[in-house]
Amino acid sequence: MTHDDKIVDPTENAETSAPVLHRKKTRFGGLSVKLLVLTVLFVMVAEVFIYVPSIANFRNSWLLDRIAMARVAVVALSQKETVEEEFLAKVLKSAGARAIAQRSPSRSRMWTMEDALPEVDHHADVHQMIPVQAIIHSFGTLFGSGDGTIRVIGPVDIAGKTPGTIELIVNEGPLQTAMIRFSGNILGLSLIISLITAALVYLALRWLMVRPLQHLTQAMDVYSDDPEDASRIVAPSGRNDEIGDAESGLADMQGQLAQTLQQKQHLADLGLAVSKINHDLRNILASAQLFTDRIGSLPDPTVQRLAPKLVAALDRAIGYTSSVLSYGRSREAPPDRRLLNLHHIVGDVAEILGLPGSSITFENAVPNDLEIDADPDQLFRVLTNLCRNSAQALQAGTEPALVRRLAVGAHRSGAVVTIQVNDTGPGLPPVAKEHLFQAFHGSVSKGGTGLGLAIAAELVRAHGGTIQLLDDHPGAAFEITLPDRAIDFQSAKRAAIRDNRQGTGQQV
Repeated sequence: MTHDDKIVDPTENAETSAPVLHRKKTRFGGLSVKLLVLTVLFVMVAEVFIYVPSIANFRNSWLLDRIAMARVAVVALSQKETVEEEFLAKVLKSAGARAIAQRSPSRSRMWTMEDALPEVDHHADVHQMIPVQAIIHSFGTLFGSGDGTIRVIGPVDIAGKTPGTIELIVNEGPLQTAMIRFSGNILGLSLIISLITAALVYLALRWLMVRPLQHLTQAMDVYSDDPEDASRIVAPSGRNDEIGDAESGLADMQGQLAQTLQQKQHLADLGLAVSKINHDLRNILASAQLFTDRIGSLPDPTVQRLAPKLVAALDRAIGYTSSVLSYGRSREAPPDRRLLNLHHIVGDVAEILGLPGSSITFENAVPNDLEIDADPDQLFRVLTNLCRNSAQALQAGTEPALVRRLAVGAHRSGAVVTIQVNDTGPGLPPVAKEHLFQAFHGSVSKGGTGLGLAIAAELVRAHGGTIQLLDDHPGAAFEITLPDRAIDFQSAKRAAIRDNRQGTGQQV
C-alpha cells in the first residue's frame, strides 16, 4: 500500500451540468386565451345549428304574411264588379305581389296590372312544405341572384276549412333582402351571446382551474431552485376537488423528493468520508501486517498457533479496505468460486469473532465433509456479518438465566447447499423486518448502520442464491441457499469424451 492510491469520490461520476428548467413564459397563446377562443367558437357553432332552422322559419313566416295580405286584398277586390287600375295598383303594392289569384271549385279569379303573367322561377306551397325542403329553399333564396319570382300558394282562410286556394306571384328580391337583414341580426346577437357566455365561462374556469394551475406551476418553479429546502414545498389549499388532490400529491412528492435528496447528499458525504478513512486505515493495517510477520518468527507455541490466523484476518481486512476504495467505481466483484469445506469456514468465523470461550455457546453443526461451491472471501463475509449480528444481540442481555446460543448448520440437497444461522436472542422487531436487507434501514442496534445484512444479501445474490429470515424460530434465524455453478453440458460432455480417449490411449 502506498500513499499514491486514489481516493474515490462517490460524487466524482455525477453529471456536471444540471438540466435546463423551463420557466414560465408570458405569452399571448396561453391556456386562458385558448379557453376564451374555444368558448366563443363553440358558442358560434351552437348558434349555427340554431340559425339554420331559424332562417327557414323566417322565410315561411314571410311567405305566410304575404298570403295573409293577399287574403285581405282578395276581400277588397271582390267587393267591386269592376276594379279601377289605380285601386288595383294600390292593393297589389300593399300585398307586395305582381299578381293575385283566388281559385275555388266554382270559380277562379285573378288580378294583375301586367298584360302577361311573369315567368315563375320557384314554387312555395306554405301548407305542404316539409322542414328539409324549407331549409333548402331558404338557402337557395339567400344565396340566389334575387331577380327571380316565386309563386306562393296558401289556403283561402287561416283555418283552411274553405275550399280553394289563394295564389300570388312575388319578386324574390324583397324576400332575399329581408332574409339578409334577419341573418345580420342573428349574427350580431350570436356574437353578443358568445362574448357574454365566453366571458362568464372564462372567468369561472380561470378562477376554478387556470389560477390554481398557475399557482402549482409557480410552486414547482420555486421548489426546483432548491429541492432540498423543505420550506419551498407547496402548501395545499385544502380544496375538495381534483385540483386539491393534485396539490396534495405534489406536496407529498416534493416532501419525499426533498428527503431523498438530503439522504443522497448524506450518503455521498458519508461515502467520501469512509473512502478517506479507509485510505489511512489500509496503511495502518499494512503496518500491523509487518509487525505480525515479525511476531510469527517467535518460538512460542501459542504465538505459532495464533499468528497465521492473525495474518489471515489482516489479509482479509486489507482486502475489504481495497473493496471499499473501489466501490465508487463498481459494485462487488463477481464471485471467484472454489470448492470449499464449509465446516472449516464456519470455524474460522467463530475464531475471528472470539466466540469460543466467550459467554456465548457456539455450535458448528456443519458436517465435517460438507463441501460448497462458493467464493471463499465472500462466503466468509456473509457468515461473519450474520454471526456478528447474532453475537451482538446475545450479548445485549444482562440476565444470567438467559440462554446464549449461536448455531450454524448446513446440508446439501442435490446441487444446492442450505445454511442456517440460528440464535436464541430477542429476534427482530417488525420495523426492522420491513427493510431488512436495505442499507441504512435494517439495523435494530443503537448506532448500527444496517450494512451487514445488505452486504450479505448482495453477496448471496451474486452467487445466484437466496437469503431469508425464518419466522418459526424463537430468536433470529437466517437461511441461505447457494446453488453450485451451472455446468455447460456440451462442454462437460466433450471433456468427458476427451478424458476417456486419453485414458484408452486413443488420439484426440
